[in-house]
Formats: sequence, structure tokens, C-alpha cells
Amino acid sequence: MTSTITGLPDRYRPLDEVGPTETTATGVIHCWRAKDRILNRDVAIRVHTPGGPAAREWITRALTAGGLATPALAMVYDAAEGSGDGAASGGAAYVVNEWIEGRTLAERLAEGPMPEREARTVLRRLAEGVAAAHRVGLAVGGLSPETVVLRPNGLVGLRSVPAASGTVQGDVAALGELLEYCLTGRRPGTAAAGRTAGMPPDLAALVRRARSTEPGAGLSSVAAMAALLAERPRTGHTAEPQRAPDESDSGWLRRLRERRDEERAAGAAEDVAVDPAPTRDASGGAYPPLDARSLPPVPGRRDEDDEDDLLPLLDDADDDGAPPRDDGAGDARRRRLLVVGLPVAALAVVIALAVWLGNVISPDDLTGDQAPVPSAPPSSAPPAQETDDPGDGPALTITGARVYDPFGDGDPDNPDEVPLSFDGDPSTAWSTVTYRGSAAFGNLKDGIGVLYDLGSEQTLTGLGVTGTAGATAEVRVGDQRDGDLDSYRVVASGELGDPADLAFDEPATTRYVLLWLTGLAPSDGGFSAEVAEVTLTPAG
Repeated sequence: MTSTITGLPDRYRPLDEVGPTETTATGVIHCWRAKDRILNRDVAIRVHTPGGPAAREWITRALTAGGLATPALAMVYDAAEGSGDGAASGGAAYVVNEWIEGRTLAERLAEGPMPEREARTVLRRLAEGVAAAHRVGLAVGGLSPETVVLRPNGLVGLRSVPAASGTVQGDVAALGELLEYCLTGRRPGTAAAGRTAGMPPDLAALVRRARSTEPGAGLSSVAAMAALLAERPRTGHTAEPQRAPDESDSGWLRRLRERRDEERAAGAAEDVAVDPAPTRDASGGAYPPLDARSLPPVPGRRDEDDEDDLLPLLDDADDDGAPPRDDGAGDARRRRLLVVGLPVAALAVVIALAVWLGNVISPDDLTGDQAPVPSAPPSSAPPAQETDDPGDGPALTITGARVYDPFGDGDPDNPDEVPLSFDGDPSTAWSTVTYRGSAAFGNLKDGIGVLYDLGSEQTLTGLGVTGTAGATAEVRVGDQRDGDLDSYRVVASGELGDPADLAFDEPATTRYVLLWLTGLAPSDGGFSAEVAEVTLTPAG
């Protein structure tokens, strides 16, 4: 197809037709990849047939989009309404967009659903771009798996900006459908779409809110959706277990009250000792009767016997708030409390008194009756000097660490797992995320690492690293906590192993040690690396 057929200026030479055809109320929009002859660059050019007044609204929307500058939306380079004569040069209505290189979202999802982390990142970045358009009064429209492109650098872009028409609520709903598609692989508009089963609970709720049209139930804006996608799900948190209905506070107290009523109905005979023949003391007198409920509870134990400990509290006040009753059962309990409690209290007083006397009376006060110890005669020899034990120096320890990701997108790989790389347990590890397509971090960046803080300057001769075999790394040292990569000089390099000894060519004195991963190993259909344990090799 040539520019004379489409009615385009000679500046643009169409190469091949791409993307879906968009049918509007005023005509049809076709999209081509084309060459800008003047600037010698590829562009995406969309042509509205017919041109002229029928395309005026679309061109107005394109001019509004021309003021946007966000990587999530293709930039608008040029736009013209045309005369309506598609055969004449300059007669077609067209919009020239930035050409976004990469795979479409539909091509990526043909391989299967995305991991939750990747889906969050893709939709968050896309939502942030759409929110920027909404802030200037432009509803983007045209959000579909064929127009969303995954850039090679890890970013995301919408190729056809803007669509012929669109609404803010339509953009919200379309983003919700794309999120569901990324997580489940169920394409929007199919019979299988619309079910959130199997999705993370917070994202399932977000999809439902994006699709909802009920007042107060939907999302207020795309910006709100982007903010919710940016929130990380909390880890290590488990929901508080639900109590059975009969174990609620009211049910538990009701059971206690019922047991109290049963005891009162049984009479004072229920409160006598369990053993009918009480033990007698040396004088022949019988000890007062005891039962198991008068003994103090065992720490850490909770069972139905503990309910008996609360029965006296219920006895002291009736359900209607009446004054406590003075019955024989209460007197028996008080007698048992005195018999058991008084000896325990006396023993506690004796122990406290002994401790106090031990602290008040100094050992020097007891030496008056002892013979004086003769002092050693003076000596002319100088006192011996204390010598430092070579082993008394500060131990080489790691006081802190963080993910070092200067070429990333601001979302570092598994930052909460970094302490596992120096916790002394090789069975736990920090790991990168899984990158697709290449062991060179999916061609997204040059590397990633962990920066270890030794607390103060220490002299090292090497680093022991237990990690993924086949992954490669450099050991770098420096004196800055937040320097760029070049501020840390390379002192060793090699492959990780079980373990790998990355020895330095010469000792290095440093406070900060950077383990910089330069290559990943195959893992789960992609590439990743783990660092299970890092040990410092001291000099000397």
C-alpha cells in the first residue's frame, strides 16, 4: 500500500498494516507501521476514512493527547483532519503516533497467565499513564490486549492513542478486564471471563470494583486503581481464627452461670473435700478439706477446669447486680483460700527479706574478726604490662544489608528476604525474581546486587558465597552507602557455588561490600539466582 492510495503526505511511507481495525460511528480507522522519511524513524500512522468533518472529533482528541509525555502512552507526533478526499494527497484524516517496539499483551498471554507480581507492575504502569490523560480531560479508550505493548526495557505502552471515542468509566472497566486477563488467561468478552476465582483476594476485589456500575461500589478513578496496585500484599500475616458460636464471650459466661446454678442447687455438700478421710497432722488434728479447684492454676494451661476459677467471681455478683450472697459455700471457699494462701504469702516474705539483707550487708562488714592479710613487700621491678590477645580484635560481622538495584524500576527484588543471605543458615536465601528471555536479566538491566554494611572499616581478603550454581557475580568494595556502581571497585569475580570462595587479589579495607550479580542461571522457565549465605574472610 502506498501513500497515494491512503491520501497521506509523501513524508510518510506505509510499510505494513498492524493492530485491529477500529470501527466508529463516523467511519473506520486503519493502523500502519510507517517510515517517516524526514526524521528517518518508524512511526505508527492511523488513517480515518472518510476524512474531513467526520474525523474532526477524533483529531481534536488527538491534539489534546499531543500534550502528554508518559511512557505508558504512545506520543502524538502529528495530526490532520484532511479534506475528505482519500485519493488526493493530504486528503485523509490521520494521526501519527510514536512506534512502540515490543510484544503485544495478547502475544505474551498466549504463553499463559502472568505471575501476580508481573501483572501488578504491568497494570500499574498502564493505569498511571491513563490517569495522566484523565487529568487533562482525555478519556483514552481503545485499551485492548492488541494495543497494549510490553516494551523490551520492562515498561509498557499503549500503541493507539487516542481511540475515536472513550469514557473515563470505560477506561476503568477496560483496565479491570486486562488485569483479570493477565492473572487468569481468560480473554475479555469470552464466556469464561468475569470469574475471579483463583485470583489473589485483593486483586479479585479490585477487578470487581473496576467492573461495577453501582453507585458507591465502583472505583472513583484510574489513579485510585494505580495506587491500589502499587500496594504490596502483606506477607507473614494470618487471619485471626474464628471462634465457634458457642465459644463466644456471651456463650462462655452463660456456661459459667449455668455451672454456678448447678452447684448452688446441689447444696453445700458439693464443697466438701474430695477425700472423705482427711490427712491428719502430727497432733492428730485434721487439716481443712481441699479440692482441686482451690489450687492455683498451672501457668500456660487452659481447659474447662479454668472455668471453675471464675465461679467465685460470678458468685460475688448475680445477674441482676444484687449484693453478694453470704452462704455456706462462700465461707468454705474463703477458708480454703486462707489455708493455702497464708503459708505461700509467709514464704514470699521470708524470701524477700533474705534478698534484702543480702544486698544491704556488705562482705566487708564481716571481716572484722578475721586476721589481717599481710600485704606483699614493695618491689623495685616495674609492673607487668597487659598484652593484647590477637583474638580480641573486632569480629567481622555484617550489621545490615539491602538490595542494590540502580538500573531497576524502583521496585527491588524481594527486599524482605535480604537478611536470609547472612543469617548463618544456608537453607534460607535471598533470591532475584524470575526474568524471562535471557540470563542477562531479561535484557532489562546490567545486574542487581546486595550491599552489605560491616558497621566500620574492616580488612578482608575474600568473600565466601553459597548460591545458585552457574550464576556469576562480582565482589565490589567502597566507602559510600548510596553510591553509583562505578563508585565500588571490583576486587573479585567468579561463579556462585556451594560454596564459592571469591578471593581478592590483595587485602581490601572497606566498610561496604557489594555482591553484584552479573548473570543468572536457568530456573522455572526463566532465569534467576539465589544467595543463601555470605561469609567474610578476614586478613591475617
